[in-house]
Amino acid sequence: VQLQASGGGLVQPGGSLRLSCVVSGFTLDDYGIGWFRQAPGKEREGVSCISRSDHSTYYADSVKGRFTISRDNAKNAVYLQMYSLIPEDTAVYYCARVRWPVGRVTTNPSLYDYWGQGTQVTVSS
Repeated sequence: VQLQASGGGLVQPGGSLRLSCVVSGFTLDDYGIGWFRQAPGKEREGVSCISRSDHSTYYADSVKGRFTISRDNAKNAVYLQMYSLIPEDTAVYYCARVRWPVGRVTTNPSLYDYWGQGTQVTVSS
């Protein structure tokens, strides 16, 4: 089982980025996927999640209205489209797999079983 996050980079405030999480070793359709982030000196934060069943979504209040999570099971990928980025979004972003058979959206780390390696997002002028 592998999750490969990519798409991070340096962007100016107000800019956009799209993160990708490409998975292998399992059938994406059977699992929910979440995005987390961790900034230096701060606790890990659950940013967004998309469920395995009805593809319902969850967003943290800090990103609601600015981030969109989506999935393409045929491409074994989950995306996090980020708009209107602010310096507070600077962090390492991780994607992770929700433990089976959890079917609801969740950002409880104990309900995740595999994590990707992270991709750095820096929002700065």
